[in-house]
Amino acid sequence: MNTIFYVEYDAIHRNPFVFDIPEGHDCWLLVVTQTPAQFWVGGKLIEYPPHCAVLYPPHQKIYYRSCTELYVNDWIRFESDEMYVTETSLPKGEPFPLDDPEFCHKLFQLLVAEHSFQKNYRESTIDYLLRTLFNKLLESCVQENIGPQHYPLMKLRTEIHNNPSQPWTVAAMAKTMNISPGYLQFVYKNSFGVSCMDDVIHSRIRLAKEYLRHHQYTVAEIADRCGYRNVEHFCRQFKQMTGRSPKRFINDMKSPADITEWRDKSHSQALSNGHLHIT
Repeated sequence: MNTIFYVEYDAIHRNPFVFDIPEGHDCWLLVVTQTPAQFWVGGKLIEYPPHCAVLYPPHQKIYYRSCTELYVNDWIRFESDEMYVTETSLPKGEPFPLDDPEFCHKLFQLLVAEHSFQKNYRESTIDYLLRTLFNKLLESCVQENIGPQHYPLMKLRTEIHNNPSQPWTVAAMAKTMNISPGYLQFVYKNSFGVSCMDDVIHSRIRLAKEYLRHHQYTVAEIADRCGYRNVEHFCRQFKQMTGRSPKRFINDMKSPADITEWRDKSHSQALSNGHLHIT
């Protein structure tokens, strides 16, 4: 069971701001920074960049302070007997960079909303949100290469996956990040294991399969909705990625017995072509 004593997002403090609890709290404290801050770690003050998380267990010394004109953070003070909290492998009292700070920020917003109202499923919802938050923190701890381009890259990839029909080009994507097209391709592949244009193609084909499964659009209409200005190019790319044409895909969806066999074949073909097959 979890008991939240206080939770807040976008908490703003003006310089000078110091939070000093020498004996720590009687409960857990989780802080996620949006701006740089100094934390007491290993017997000295160390400055950390924005988008860091730090977890303080009960009775551990807490000391952090602002180092810019405004200090902004999300934070939660809570009690828990859940093993994902009490037995967590997260570092204690030492900030670490977040892989996806926007996602964590949204979880804090949801926690504030759930904590503010006495709804029927409040307790279980708070538990699910905290579990998800701790999972994201654990993912961040094992994430490598969280450099200065990481957060703009995360934002770009989210935009690609959410809007694959946009006229994406390497040059246009690089311009949004103020870096060269060559450097974008290097850091994108290094971060996500797939090139930016292959990511666009994967997203478009995934969307196309959704339209083919659940809508009555023509192949030409689907091609246009997925960002293709040439239906023949769409059909070629669809077959390259899935192992069959859009029309064959529609026909096979009407024959459930064929689906399992096709999935095995198309997955093997996608791997041999160096593509990640997404269903």
